[in-house]
Amino acid sequence: MERTILVIEDEQNINDILTFSLGKEGYKTLSALDGVKGLEMALTEHPDLILLDVMLPGLDGWEVCKKVREQSQVPIIMLTAREDEVDKVLGLELGADDYITKPYSMRELAARVKANLRRSTAAAAVQDTPSDNQDTIVSGDLTINIDRYEVSKNGTVIDITLREFELLRFLAQQPGKIFSREKLLENVWGYEYYGDVRTVDVTVRRLREKIEDDPSMPKYIITKRGVGYYFNK
Repeated sequence: MERTILVIEDEQNINDILTFSLGKEGYKTLSALDGVKGLEMALTEHPDLILLDVMLPGLDGWEVCKKVREQSQVPIIMLTAREDEVDKVLGLELGADDYITKPYSMRELAARVKANLRRSTAAAAVQDTPSDNQDTIVSGDLTINIDRYEVSKNGTVIDITLREFELLRFLAQQPGKIFSREKLLENVWGYEYYGDVRTVDVTVRRLREKIEDDPSMPKYIITKRGVGYYFNK
C-alpha cells in the first residue's frame, strides 16, 4: 500500500529535495511551505507521516505539532537546525515522535521515516484487533495494558505518547534487564546508529514526569550510570 508523507518545509529547495527523494523511495508526497497550509493539509489529507520543520512562517512547527496532536496520532518527525536540547524536549513534549537535526543525509531521513511508519502501522494493527485476553503488567500503583496501549496509575489513565508507551512496555516486559541507549534506539525507535541517543534520555525524562511520584528519585525506570536504563519491578 502506498504511504503518503506530508512535507512542511518553508525553504523551497529543501522541500523539493525531500519530496523528490521520498518519491524515489516509493512514497506519495504532499508539501506545504508554511505552517498554516501545512496544518490544514495535515488535518484534511490524512497523511501517514509528517516531516515538520520548526522554523515556519504563519505558524511555527511547535504550534503545528500541538494542533495536529489535538486531533491525530499521525507520526511526526521534527526537522530542526538547532542543536539546543530545549528544542528537542519541547518537540517531544508536544507529541513529536522523532526529530532530525540539520544537516542530515537522505539515508538517515529515509531510515527514520521507515522506522516510524513501521511502528505506527504495528500499533494501529494491534489497536484494531479485538482481544478477549488483555495482557497487562502491574507494578506497584502502575498498570500497563499492552493490548489497549494504555497506562494508568492508581486507576487513573495517564496521557502518554505512543513512543513513551513503547519505551515503557519494552523495559517493563524485561524487568531488571539493563539496556543501553543504543539498544533502546534499535528496539523501540527501530533504527541503529542513525539515532541520537539523547532522544532516549529526553523520552525517559518525560516518561518519569508522568509515572513517577518523584521524577528526581524514580522507582520504576532506573538509570544504571554509564550503562543505560532498566525497569525496577
